[in-house]
Amino acid sequence: MSNFWVNLYKFPRFLIAVFLGFFLTTFQPIFKLLKSKKRITTFSIIITLTIRVCYKIIAKMIDIE
Repeated sequence: MSNFWVNLYKFPRFLIAVFLGFFLTTFQPIFKLLKSKKRITTFSIIITLTIRVCYKIIAKMIDIE
């Protein structure tokens, strides 16, 4: 039974490592692309437009002004 508790105590560290690994492998290609100023500008515009469109859609869905 003590082995169960040892494994249970290790689980949060494992969970953090999994999430950290996921984000590092996901965003590493994006960081490599952002080495030139032209790509940074394009990426910023795309992200800004995506956030604005999502905000407008959600605002219309819940009927806020």
